Amino acid sequence: MTDFQSWARHTQQRMEHTLDNLLPASHIAPTRLHEAMRYAVLGGGKRVRALLAHAAGELCGAAPEKVDIAAAAVELIHAYSLVHDDMPCMDDDDLRRGKPSCHKQYDDATALLVGDALQTLAFQSLATPGLCTDPGRQLEMVSLLAIASGSRGMAGGQAIDLDSVGKALEQSELEYMHIHKTGALIRAAALLGAHCANDLDQERLHAIDHYAQAIGLAFQVVDDILDAEADSETLGKTAGKDAQSDKPTYVTILGIDHAKQLAKELLDGALAQLAPFGEAAHRLEQVAHFITQRSF
Repeated sequence: MTDFQSWARHTQQRMEHTLDNLLPASHIAPTRLHEAMRYAVLGGGKRVRALLAHAAGELCGAAPEKVDIAAAAVELIHAYSLVHDDMPCMDDDDLRRGKPSCHKQYDDATALLVGDALQTLAFQSLATPGLCTDPGRQLEMVSLLAIASGSRGMAGGQAIDLDSVGKALEQSELEYMHIHKTGALIRAAALLGAHCANDLDQERLHAIDHYAQAIGLAFQVVDDILDAEADSETLGKTAGKDAQSDKPTYVTILGIDHAKQLAKELLDGALAQLAPFGEAAHRLEQVAHFITQRSF
C-alpha cells in the first residue's frame, strides 16, 4: 500500500483533472463567468472532501473513476460556498487559498453568479448517466447532496453562523451550527464515495456515517484552533478572522487546550467506528489523522 502523502497527492491530481474537465473552458461564452468559475475551483485547496470520498469508496470497493465524479460534485459545492462566504454581505474576506477572493479578483456580481453556476454544475455532475448501476441509488445520492447543501445542511449552518455574531453560545449550540455548516458536506462526501460501490454494505455505510459525523466536527474544531494560532500565509486565508468578527468558536468557548482535547476525543471516536474493518479502513484512518493534525 502506498504511503498517505503519495496517495493524497495522486488523489488530489485526479480531482484537479476531473474538475478541469467538468468546468466549462474559459473561452466558451460567457467567458468572464467561466474564467471566474475556474479561478475559484482549480489550483488550490486541500481537497479533504475528495480524499474522504475516495477513502470511503476504497473501503466499500467502489471504482475510483466513479468516485471522482461524486467527489467533484462535493468539491464544486464547497467551492461555491467559499466564494459566497467571502463576499462583503457574508464574511467579507479578501483572501482565499492564498490568492484574492473571487469577488476581489472579479467583482461581486460575478462572484455571486460563480457560486450559482458551481452549485448547479455539481448536481449536473452527480446526474452523470451510469454513475451507479442502480438509478434509484443515484437519485438517492442527488438527494443526499441537496440536503447536505441546503437549509437543513450547509446553508442553514451558515445562516446560524451569521446570526450568532457577537452572541455567547453554549458548546451544544456551537456544535449544532457546525454539524450543519461544516459537518454536513464532509459527511456527504464520505457517504457519496461509499454509494459509488456496486454492492453497498450497510454495516460499512453505517460506520462511515458515524465516522464522518465525528471527523466533520473535528475538522471545524481544528479550523478554529488554526484560526487562532496560525498566520495568514500558512492558512491561505485571513488569520484571526473569527476573533475580528466577534464570532463564537470552540477556542473562544473552551480555550485552546480544551479545544485540542476535544479534537483528540472526536478523532478517537471516528477511529473507533473503523476498528471492525481492520486494514481495509486504513485510508479513512489516515484521512482522519490528516484532518486533525494539519497545519493549514
